[in-house]
Amino acid sequence: MGGGAAIAIHGRFRVVTDNTFFAMPETALGSFPDVGASYYLSRLPGFFGNLSSILNAAPYFDIIVHIAAGEYVGLTGARLDGAEMLACGLATHFVPLEKLSSLEDALCKATTGDPKIINNIILHDFSNKNPTLKEKSHYFRYVLTIKFATVCCRLKTINSCFSRRTVEEIISALEEGDKNMDDWISWTIQALKKASPTSLKISLCSVSTYHALDFIYI
Repeated sequence: MGGGAAIAIHGRFRVVTDNTFFAMPETALGSFPDVGASYYLSRLPGFFGNLSSILNAAPYFDIIVHIAAGEYVGLTGARLDGAEMLACGLATHFVPLEKLSSLEDALCKATTGDPKIINNIILHDFSNKNPTLKEKSHYFRYVLTIKFATVCCRLKTINSCFSRRTVEEIISALEEGDKNMDDWISWTIQALKKASPTSLKISLCSVSTYHALDFIYI
């Protein structure tokens, strides 16, 4: 969580398990996603499902191609489990918990530091490419349990709200959408209103700025 996660996320291999969870709760604590976290949050295109499928369907649902998942995660402090982290690119490998000790043994016995070989050890012998998303997760409850057309509409709502330039505009857009009594939108609004206003503004500016910057400029 927070700065600890931000440090780990810069690694070449980011292995998660059934017990892993990720969150950036800084806005609730009067801080903001730091240690390079804003850069990675700005690059979460896959958070709300299969990106290629969504982009292919975009013309039919009038979807904004810019995907504001990073703004959503950074501002609300929403928790992602290991499966969600793999889906959105925060993790590189998902290893079932029961295989973790065996993976550690295999890595200790490896006679090379070649990243390609290490990747093959993790990917082919221990990882799960399609882990099951937990029922309690935001990703599962609010995306995968509803039909694809609704997924696209949800994505459109997230993008149209969290791609706004100010926090006030984001909340206003969410409140407009909340007229349909959507539980997910209501939760999101409450999370934002409980957070530090100053932290929200700094976080939004930070994540939004990195959309157009390369890592070298951080």
